[in-house]
Amino acid sequence: MLLSCLDSMSAIDVLRRVPLFADLAEADLCHFAEVARGREYPKNSVILFEHDPGDALYIVSSGQVKVVLVGEDGREVILSVLGDGDFFGEMSLIDDEPRSAHVIAMKDSQLLVLRRDDFQTQLVANPKIALKLLRVLVQRLRRADLSIGGLVLLDVNGRVARLLLDLAEEAGGPKITRRLTHHTIAQMIGSSRETVSRAMRELVERGCIEVSRREITIRQREALVALAGSRA
Repeated sequence: MLLSCLDSMSAIDVLRRVPLFADLAEADLCHFAEVARGREYPKNSVILFEHDPGDALYIVSSGQVKVVLVGEDGREVILSVLGDGDFFGEMSLIDDEPRSAHVIAMKDSQLLVLRRDDFQTQLVANPKIALKLLRVLVQRLRRADLSIGGLVLLDVNGRVARLLLDLAEEAGGPKITRRLTHHTIAQMIGSSRETVSRAMRELVERGCIEVSRREITIRQREALVALAGSRA
Protein backbone atom coordinates (compact mmCIF):
# COMPACT_ATOMS: atom_id res chain seq x y z
CA MET A 1 0.00 0.00 0.00
CA LEU A 2 1.32 3.42 -0.89
CA LEU A 3 1.99 5.75 2.01
CA SER A 4 0.11 9.07 2.09
CA CYS A 5 2.08 12.18 3.02
CA LEU A 6 0.11 12.47 6.28
CA ASP A 7 0.77 8.84 7.22
CA SER A 8 4.40 8.79 6.10
CA MET A 9 6.15 10.85 8.77
CA SER A 10 8.14 7.78 9.82
CA ALA A 11 9.18 7.30 6.17
CA ILE A 12 10.31 10.93 6.04
CA ASP A 13 12.34 10.40 9.23
CA VAL A 14 14.03 7.38 7.63
CA LEU A 15 14.81 9.30 4.42
CA ARG A 16 16.33 12.13 6.47
CA ARG A 17 18.91 9.68 7.85
CA VAL A 18 20.05 8.72 4.34
CA PRO A 19 22.79 11.03 2.97
CA LEU A 20 21.22 10.74 -0.47
CA PHE A 21 18.10 12.60 0.73
CA ALA A 22 19.35 14.47 3.80
CA ASP A 23 19.53 17.93 2.18
CA LEU A 24 16.09 17.86 0.55
CA ALA A 25 13.34 20.24 1.56
CA GLU A 26 10.43 18.85 3.58
CA ALA A 27 8.10 18.99 0.57
CA ASP A 28 10.57 17.02 -1.58
CA LEU A 29 11.01 14.41 1.15
CA CYS A 30 7.25 14.09 1.31
CA HIS A 31 7.14 13.39 -2.44
CA PHE A 32 9.58 10.52 -2.01
CA ALA A 33 7.73 9.25 1.06
CA GLU A 34 4.46 9.22 -0.87
CA VAL A 35 5.78 6.66 -3.35
CA ALA A 36 7.80 4.60 -0.83
CA ARG A 37 6.56 1.18 0.17
CA GLY A 38 7.28 -0.27 3.58
CA ARG A 39 8.21 -3.95 3.81
CA GLU A 40 9.15 -6.26 6.67
CA TYR A 41 11.54 -9.20 6.48
CA PRO A 42 12.08 -11.71 9.30
CA LYS A 43 15.56 -12.84 10.30
CA ASN A 44 17.30 -15.08 7.71
CA SER A 45 14.76 -14.32 4.97
CA VAL A 46 16.00 -13.51 1.47
CA ILE A 47 15.19 -9.96 0.43
CA LEU A 48 16.72 -10.22 -3.04
CA PHE A 49 18.18 -13.06 -5.04
CA GLU A 50 21.15 -12.62 -7.32
CA HIS A 51 19.92 -12.21 -10.92
CA ASP A 52 16.50 -10.89 -9.81
CA PRO A 53 15.31 -7.96 -11.92
CA GLY A 54 16.87 -4.72 -10.66
CA ASP A 55 13.96 -2.32 -10.41
CA ALA A 56 14.16 -0.58 -7.02
CA LEU A 57 16.24 1.09 -4.33
CA TYR A 58 15.99 -0.39 -0.82
CA ILE A 59 16.57 1.62 2.37
CA VAL A 60 17.05 -0.06 5.75
CA SER A 61 14.62 1.57 8.20
CA SER A 62 15.61 -0.75 11.05
CA GLY A 63 17.43 -4.04 11.42
CA GLN A 64 20.50 -5.37 9.64
CA VAL A 65 21.04 -7.07 6.27
CA LYS A 66 23.99 -8.60 4.46
CA VAL A 67 24.88 -8.44 0.77
CA VAL A 68 26.39 -11.79 -0.20
CA LEU A 69 27.68 -13.93 -3.03
CA VAL A 70 26.93 -17.65 -2.66
CA GLY A 71 29.20 -20.23 -4.26
CA GLU A 72 28.07 -23.47 -5.84
CA ASP A 73 29.18 -25.28 -2.68
CA GLY A 74 26.98 -23.02 -0.54
CA ARG A 75 29.78 -20.93 0.95
CA GLU A 76 29.03 -17.24 1.42
CA VAL A 77 31.23 -14.23 0.77
CA ILE A 78 29.80 -11.16 2.48
CA LEU A 79 30.30 -8.01 0.43
CA SER A 80 28.80 -5.67 3.02
CA VAL A 81 26.66 -5.51 6.15
CA LEU A 82 24.08 -2.71 6.21
CA GLY A 83 22.12 -1.17 9.07
CA ASP A 84 19.73 1.69 9.83
CA GLY A 85 19.86 4.41 7.17
CA ASP A 86 21.94 2.38 4.72
CA PHE A 87 20.66 1.49 1.27
CA PHE A 88 21.28 -1.00 -1.52
CA GLY A 89 20.13 -1.60 -5.07
CA GLU A 90 21.39 1.79 -6.24
CA MET A 91 22.94 0.30 -9.40
CA SER A 92 19.46 -0.66 -10.58
CA LEU A 93 18.62 3.04 -10.72
CA ILE A 94 21.32 3.53 -13.34
CA ASP A 95 21.07 0.45 -15.54
CA ASP A 96 18.59 -2.31 -16.35
CA GLU A 97 20.87 -5.14 -15.27
CA PRO A 98 19.73 -7.84 -12.80
CA ARG A 99 20.84 -7.95 -9.18
CA SER A 100 24.52 -8.72 -8.70
CA ALA A 101 24.22 -10.41 -5.27
CA HIS A 102 21.83 -11.86 -2.72
CA VAL A 103 20.58 -9.68 0.14
CA ILE A 104 19.55 -11.50 3.33
CA ALA A 105 18.09 -10.20 6.59
CA MET A 106 20.50 -10.84 9.49
CA LYS A 107 17.75 -9.97 11.96
CA ASP A 108 14.13 -8.82 11.71
CA SER A 109 14.28 -5.78 9.41
CA GLN A 110 12.02 -3.07 8.06
CA LEU A 111 12.80 -1.54 4.68
CA LEU A 112 11.56 1.26 2.48
CA VAL A 113 11.37 0.48 -1.24
CA LEU A 114 11.54 3.10 -3.99
CA ARG A 115 10.75 1.81 -7.47
CA ARG A 116 13.04 2.93 -10.28
CA ASP A 117 10.31 4.75 -12.21
CA ASP A 118 9.16 6.64 -9.12
CA PHE A 119 12.73 7.51 -8.18
CA GLN A 120 13.60 8.75 -11.66
CA THR A 121 10.48 10.91 -11.75
CA GLN A 122 11.58 12.62 -8.53
CA LEU A 123 15.15 12.81 -9.83
CA VAL A 124 14.04 15.13 -12.62
CA ALA A 125 12.79 17.58 -9.98
CA ASN A 126 15.89 17.13 -7.77
CA PRO A 127 18.90 16.67 -10.07
CA LYS A 128 21.40 17.18 -7.21
CA ILE A 129 20.46 13.71 -5.99
CA ALA A 130 22.06 12.32 -9.16
CA LEU A 131 25.41 13.85 -8.16
CA LYS A 132 25.10 12.38 -4.65
CA LEU A 133 24.29 8.99 -6.13
CA LEU A 134 27.40 9.15 -8.31
CA ARG A 135 29.49 9.99 -5.24
CA VAL A 136 28.07 6.98 -3.41
CA LEU A 137 28.87 4.71 -6.34
CA VAL A 138 32.44 6.05 -6.51
CA GLN A 139 32.92 5.57 -2.75
CA ARG A 140 31.73 1.98 -2.96
CA LEU A 141 33.96 1.32 -5.94
CA ARG A 142 36.97 2.66 -4.02
CA ARG A 143 36.11 0.41 -1.07
CA ALA A 144 35.83 -2.56 -3.41
CA ASP A 145 39.30 -1.77 -4.78
CA LEU A 146 40.69 -1.66 -1.23
CA SER A 147 39.00 -4.93 -0.33
CA ILE A 148 40.39 -6.68 -3.40
CA GLY A 149 43.85 -5.31 -2.68
CA GLY A 150 43.59 -6.43 0.93
CA LEU A 151 42.69 -9.98 -0.04
CA VAL A 152 45.81 -10.14 -2.20
CA LEU A 153 48.35 -8.14 -0.18
CA LEU A 154 47.39 -8.41 3.52
CA ASP A 155 47.50 -11.23 6.02
CA VAL A 156 44.42 -11.97 8.16
CA ASN A 157 45.43 -9.50 10.89
CA GLY A 158 45.79 -6.79 8.27
CA ARG A 159 42.44 -7.62 6.71
CA VAL A 160 40.70 -7.54 10.08
CA ALA A 161 42.36 -4.22 10.90
CA ARG A 162 41.29 -2.71 7.58
CA LEU A 163 37.71 -3.91 8.01
CA LEU A 164 37.51 -2.41 11.52
CA LEU A 165 38.89 0.90 10.25
CA ASP A 166 36.33 0.96 7.44
CA LEU A 167 33.45 0.17 9.80
CA ALA A 168 34.59 2.85 12.25
CA GLU A 169 34.81 5.37 9.40
CA GLU A 170 31.25 4.51 8.38
CA ALA A 171 30.11 4.94 11.99
CA GLY A 172 31.81 8.34 12.18
CA GLY A 173 33.78 7.57 15.35
CA PRO A 174 35.80 4.94 17.22
CA LYS A 175 32.81 2.80 18.20
CA ILE A 176 31.43 0.09 15.89
CA THR A 177 27.90 -0.76 16.99
CA ARG A 178 27.03 -3.00 14.06
CA ARG A 179 26.61 -6.53 15.43
CA LEU A 180 29.17 -8.75 13.71
CA THR A 181 30.08 -12.26 14.80
CA HIS A 182 33.55 -13.67 14.14
CA HIS A 183 31.93 -15.93 11.56
CA THR A 184 30.48 -12.89 9.74
CA ILE A 185 33.83 -11.08 9.81
CA ALA A 186 35.48 -14.20 8.40
CA GLN A 187 32.99 -14.22 5.51
CA MET A 188 33.74 -10.56 4.85
CA ILE A 189 37.52 -10.96 4.63
CA GLY A 190 37.84 -14.44 3.13
CA SER A 191 39.10 -16.32 6.17
CA SER A 192 37.96 -18.86 8.77
CA ARG A 193 36.13 -18.13 12.01
CA GLU A 194 38.93 -19.66 14.07
CA THR A 195 41.58 -17.49 12.41
CA VAL A 196 39.48 -14.34 12.88
CA SER A 197 38.86 -15.19 16.54
CA ARG A 198 42.60 -15.51 17.06
CA ALA A 199 43.27 -12.19 15.28
CA MET A 200 40.60 -10.38 17.30
CA ARG A 201 41.97 -11.80 20.54
CA GLU A 202 45.45 -10.56 19.63
CA LEU A 203 44.12 -7.08 18.89
CA VAL A 204 42.38 -7.00 22.27
CA GLU A 205 45.50 -8.21 24.09
CA ARG A 206 47.61 -5.53 22.38
CA GLY A 207 45.12 -2.86 23.44
CA CYS A 208 44.22 -1.96 19.85
CA ILE A 209 40.51 -2.62 20.36
CA GLU A 210 38.03 -3.21 23.16
CA VAL A 211 35.17 -5.63 22.58
CA SER A 212 31.85 -5.83 24.44
CA ARG A 213 28.56 -7.54 23.66
CA ARG A 214 27.20 -4.38 22.03
CA GLU A 215 30.17 -2.76 20.32
CA ILE A 216 33.80 -2.76 19.26
CA THR A 217 35.82 0.31 20.27
CA ILE A 218 39.03 1.25 18.50
CA ARG A 219 41.64 2.26 21.11
CA GLN A 220 44.80 2.50 19.01
CA ARG A 221 43.93 3.58 15.50
CA GLU A 222 47.55 4.08 14.49
CA ALA A 223 48.34 0.46 15.31
CA LEU A 224 45.44 -0.72 13.12
CA VAL A 225 46.60 1.61 10.34
CA ALA A 226 50.06 0.04 10.50
CA LEU A 227 48.57 -3.46 10.26
CA ALA A 228 46.31 -2.46 7.37
CA GLY A 229 49.16 -0.93 5.38
CA SER A 230 49.47 2.59 3.99
CA ARG A 231 46.27 4.49 4.73
CA ALA A 232 45.40 8.15 5.35
